[in-house]
Amino acid sequence: MNRLCQLQRTQTVTGSKRDVFAFFADAFNLELITPAFLRFRILTPMPIAMKEGARIDYGMSLHGLPFTWRTRITRWEPESCFVDEQEWGPYALWRHTHRFEDQGDQTTMHDLVEYALPWGPLGALAHAFAVQRTLARIFDFRRDALRERFGAGAVQGAA
Repeated sequence: MNRLCQLQRTQTVTGSKRDVFAFFADAFNLELITPAFLRFRILTPMPIAMKEGARIDYGMSLHGLPFTWRTRITRWEPESCFVDEQEWGPYALWRHTHRFEDQGDQTTMHDLVEYALPWGPLGALAHAFAVQRTLARIFDFRRDALRERFGAGAVQGAA
């Protein structure tokens, strides 16, 4: 059995919930908030109509190993929430829930990533020695890119 892991992040940025959600509703922007070391690119022809059932194919490389990944939008609630889940790719399970909360002229974004690695005990070792840190690094880059794009919100305690 593969162990279920979680990564949670909360960030508040300057901007209306409508504008912040619209940024995420444009799949092209995913490339802007993904670190260069992944050599991330969207393979699905643009524009992508973001809605429940939409599928997005990606290509990327990690430690020199190229791979492809497909996610599907399994929940789409404009300006409030969406969920993308891996259909095929490097994880045994990947479910990323994005929630957006109105704070007046700011928006708080909540990310919950639930994931599991394949390979049983080898996956657990990979998680401990590399995957957990790499995911934190990816989400740290994303946090900084969103701050640069929108500005940091005034709410304290956002990570």
